[in-house]
Amino acid sequence: MTLSVTEALNTRLSVRDFLPTPVPAETIRRVLTTASRAPSGGNVQPWRIDVVGGSRLDELKAIMQRRLAEVAAGDRSEAPEYDIYPKELVAPHRDYRFKIGEDMYARLGIPREDKAARLKWFARNYQFFGAPLALFCSVDRRMGPPQWSDMGMFLQSVMLLLREEGLDSCAQECWAVYPKTIGAFIGIPPERMLFTGMAIGWRNPEHTINALQSERAALDNFATFHGI
Repeated sequence: MTLSVTEALNTRLSVRDFLPTPVPAETIRRVLTTASRAPSGGNVQPWRIDVVGGSRLDELKAIMQRRLAEVAAGDRSEAPEYDIYPKELVAPHRDYRFKIGEDMYARLGIPREDKAARLKWFARNYQFFGAPLALFCSVDRRMGPPQWSDMGMFLQSVMLLLREEGLDSCAQECWAVYPKTIGAFIGIPPERMLFTGMAIGWRNPEHTINALQSERAALDNFATFHGI
């Protein structure tokens, strides 16, 4: 499958229902090798990647089912090590976030007042939406905002290269809510912090959620041109 960069960007979306078809090991190795050409300030390459599949992924999914049950029973022993969103998310960014959530649940037919159904759907994050492959990205705690930006460029490169392979993904910062659980499972050392997870596989074309395409702000809403 040959895609231009524009085609890869336009067809990339956060897939939330995957087919069970396995992803060949050589494919993900090729994608990650190529993605390592992503830019990073001073070429420090701050990303550290763990890929989980097969029986190990099944094990992790079972662990997360138990972990979510513990949290539902009142366990509050785990918390994110960074703010996934600003504590005061202001307009228009707050509005963008609200709208994509409402669009998603509307497509699923889950009304706002059905909190239980919304929570049940959200819990599918922790099963990687049925994806056969999972990726985790972590970073040395001594790194700062510029290196976190570098990780974003690496992960964007991964997602576009996956499209070139005919694959899909869903970046999932929700995994940062369980740094101890994931850290223990994949062996993240104390000096590194879990940043995000990612579900990887082939999208299920039959599921309505995968027809959702999030809106983007018009160019003039975020770009100012000087001298041109």
